[in-house]
Amino acid sequence: MDESRLFASMLGFLLLCVAISVSEAKTSPKTTITTTLPPLHKQCNTMTSCETCLANVSCLWCQTNSSCTDYPVSYVLPPASLCKLSQARWGVCWVNFEALIIAMAVVCGTLLLAVCVCCCCCCCCKRRRSSSFDRDDEQFARRREEIRQRADERRAERTVKNDEIRKKYGLIPDSDHPYSKFENE
Repeated sequence: MDESRLFASMLGFLLLCVAISVSEAKTSPKTTITTTLPPLHKQCNTMTSCETCLANVSCLWCQTNSSCTDYPVSYVLPPASLCKLSQARWGVCWVNFEALIIAMAVVCGTLLLAVCVCCCCCCCCKRRRSSSFDRDDEQFARRREEIRQRADERRAERTVKNDEIRKKYGLIPDSDHPYSKFENE
């Protein structure tokens, strides 16, 4: 199955699933859902251990001074004045922020490289396939022309042999030939 058919069938399946889920949502009876508010998180600066600090995703643990601070959301990376990247912890206590960034960069780079290689391979394979078809067509045309030429040569040789035989037996009127058929008029 070529890629366009595969993509079209996957898209059709996805649309079918969405349509079914929307129709089920419309036909299901309305129920009242009571929600409880999550417990309020403590301020980050009141937490004293890494585990309790990182339980709140808006907090950042600094290993150098064992302090928990609010994650500086105005920056993508926490500034060095707040905490060095090698000592900062976010999400889990056992991975520092620097290693986390390096690991994420390696994973993203690997995925990006894999996608690029796949795209290049697909493009090259299509180009190779189309050029191989062109080469095959050229070879087929060349062979067909050679076969036609050989057939023409054999036909010409047969014609020459047949004409010689006809001359020999007088079937072809020849002005030089002394023995020709006499016709009554």
